[in-house]
Amino acid sequence: MSVEARAFICGCNGTALSADERDLFRKTRPWGLILFKRNVEDRPQLIRLIQDFRGIVGREDAPVLIDQEGGRVQRLGPPHWRKYPPAGAFAAAGRSDRARHLDQTADLIRLSTRLMAADLREVGINVDCLPVLDVPEAGAHQIIGDRAYADNPGDVARYGRAACEGMLAGGVLPVIKHMPGHGRARADSHLELPVVATPLAELERIDFAPFRALADMPLAMSAHVVYAAIDPDRPATVSPKVIRDIVRGHIGFGGLLMSDDLSMKALKGSFTEKTTALFAAGLDLALHCFGEISDGYEVAAASPVLDGARLERAERALAMISAEPAAFDPVDAWARVESGLAMTA
Repeated sequence: MSVEARAFICGCNGTALSADERDLFRKTRPWGLILFKRNVEDRPQLIRLIQDFRGIVGREDAPVLIDQEGGRVQRLGPPHWRKYPPAGAFAAAGRSDRARHLDQTADLIRLSTRLMAADLREVGINVDCLPVLDVPEAGAHQIIGDRAYADNPGDVARYGRAACEGMLAGGVLPVIKHMPGHGRARADSHLELPVVATPLAELERIDFAPFRALADMPLAMSAHVVYAAIDPDRPATVSPKVIRDIVRGHIGFGGLLMSDDLSMKALKGSFTEKTTALFAAGLDLALHCFGEISDGYEVAAASPVLDGARLERAERALAMISAEPAAFDPVDAWARVESGLAMTA
C-alpha cells in the first residue's frame, strides 16, 4: 500500500461526493468506502463515484465495499442489474433431495456469486460483504432469516465456501459474517443489543463451526452480539476475550477483521468510545456506514494508521484479488441458476 491509510471504512450520503466528504477523505485517508442504495443510480454514475473516491485517497486499489447478498440485501438491483435470489432459496433447493443436490446446490451458489462478482467488478467494487455464515435458530429474530444458506453448520460451511469461491473467481473479495455467529440473536442489532445465553460447547458445535471451516478467507465482519458464556458484559465487536479466545483462538481466523457498522444501536457510547473499544479488543478495521461528516471525523481520529500486523493482513487480502478473472458466459450462468432454482427472472 504505497499511500498511508487509516484503519477505517466510511460511507457517503449521495450519488456524488460532497465538498465536505471530499475534504474528510482527503484529510483522513480511510482504507475503504462502503456503498448503499442511496449511492447508486446507474453504472456510469457509480463508476464516477468510485473513481472519485480512489483519486482523493490516492490509491487505485482502495477497497470499495458493498452488501450484495441477494434477496432483501441487494444494493445493486433492477432495472440496471439482475435481482438475485436470497441465500435461503438455495438452501430450500438443497433440501428437496439432500444426497443428490448438495453439490448441485453449491454449484448454483458458486455461479450466482460469480455473476454478482462480474456486476461488481464492472463498476469498480472489489469487496462484497458476503457470505452470511450465521446458522439460524428457530425463534430467532428474522434479521438473518433467509439470508442464511441453511439451518445446520455443515451445509452453511459448504455453501458459504462455494459463495466465496464464486466471488474470488470473479476478482472480488468476500467478507464472511457475522463472526462468531448471529443466528441465535433474538433482537436486531441495528436497533438493540442481542444477548445469547447458549453454553459455550453448543456455540462451538453449531454457531462457530462454519467460521472455523472458512477461517482461511481474507476478510471477516464481527457481530454486535453478547455471548454470555464468554463475555457477559461486552458484545463481540468490543470484547477482547471473544476476539482473542474465539475469533483468533478457537476459530483460528488469521485474516483482516472489520467491525459491523458502528452506527448500529447495539453499541453504546460516542463514536470515539466505540472505535477505541473495538481496536482495543483486537479488530483491524472500524466500519462507519452512515455518512455524517462530524461522526466520520470522530471515527477517523480514533482509528490508527494501518500498519504492522493490520497492514500485513490488509495487503494479504488485497493480493487475493485476481487481476484477470477467467472468462465465463454470464447468460449461460444465469440460465443455469434460474433453472436450478425453478425461479422466474
